[in-house]
Amino acid sequence: MGLLNGPAGGLSRTGEHTHAPFPLTTTTPMWMKDDMRRPWAVIVRTLCIAALAATGLATTTTTAAATATELPRWGFAVVRGGAVVDSRRQAGSWPDELKVEATAGDPGQVLVRFPQIGMAAGGVAHVTAISQSADWCQIQGWWQSGADEIVAVQCHRYGVGPIASWFSVTFGYSPQYLPAPQAFGYVHWNGSAVAARFNSSAPTAVNTAEPLTAPGLWRVTLPRLGSADYAGNIQVTAVDSAVPARCKLGGWNTTTAAQSIVVRCYDATGTPLNTGWSLTYHRERALTWTPPSYRFAYTFDNLPDTPGVYRPTPYQVSYNSQSGGVQLSRSAVARRQVIFGGLSGYRDNVQVTAFGYGSEFCNLFTPWESYSAYVSIRYVTCYNGAVQVDHPAMITYLTR
Repeated sequence: MGLLNGPAGGLSRTGEHTHAPFPLTTTTPMWMKDDMRRPWAVIVRTLCIAALAATGLATTTTTAAATATELPRWGFAVVRGGAVVDSRRQAGSWPDELKVEATAGDPGQVLVRFPQIGMAAGGVAHVTAISQSADWCQIQGWWQSGADEIVAVQCHRYGVGPIASWFSVTFGYSPQYLPAPQAFGYVHWNGSAVAARFNSSAPTAVNTAEPLTAPGLWRVTLPRLGSADYAGNIQVTAVDSAVPARCKLGGWNTTTAAQSIVVRCYDATGTPLNTGWSLTYHRERALTWTPPSYRFAYTFDNLPDTPGVYRPTPYQVSYNSQSGGVQLSRSAVARRQVIFGGLSGYRDNVQVTAFGYGSEFCNLFTPWESYSAYVSIRYVTCYNGAVQVDHPAMITYLTR
């Protein structure tokens, strides 16, 4: 499967870590106490047992139904300070001659126009800030405008407010099904109900989202996308048009029957917040439903304080469609370099999601760099407030 099993293009792999961050045989649910002094191996192990009590918020489900005759709609782009779309980092399910456009709105707001993929309803969007400061970006919403799809992005800097940050954004709608072990599923929670969902296993498999007792917590269940071991990648993004919000992956448990995922959301100060969000789970597939000519890779930096190069375990949390290897290393506190071998190219995209029980969040320190034999993501940087900290994160990449 191309899982961290050998470098390519001159990559080396030394100092492999042997800690197992997940309780692979544990069946008793566990709960995490808020103790930041615990080693990451223990923190991640506990968070991956996502068993929490449900609460009683009503969820009237509205979904965009998929049919076998529909085609996927997808797009991605990088927008630089303000509203300048990077011509080399945009692509989508539209003719090549068409281009993504962006328009600045309110402070920190950008309206991104994806051509010819407009939808009346459905799909999910994700965004990641690219900044050397404690910036994060959220989605305010998406809607059809003529033949196009508009995705509204709002960026903030911790302790400052709205900011014209660089960011990487995706939009995708998926109507087609997959054979196992490939898996793809998403959920859009609009603040009170599931507004869109898709499960690649079968039309009868219905993803659910359940608010939990504490504010800012949900449990997402993706039936029939389960795995015997932890495998795949998860991206979570806040969706709120009214207030600053950020969301992350707060817990993960898997069985052969389903993926069970906890979403955690916070306001600008780090207080738990009931808000909207998008979640995508993908295994041996790209984050968006791209054609076979597109290449992709993902990994889970689940031991971020490891001093040298290491391989995340279990191995299935990393994947490279080119079997080119995956390499993680620590440049400094809170700065993680990710190298995906055999994936050099252009028209590419990176998304990052923090993993954990606190209000920490992650972004990209700089845009990623593509070389002849590999792509270098330097660096994934995480924050607790305005302070850079080591924190687990999921990273996913795709390229034409």
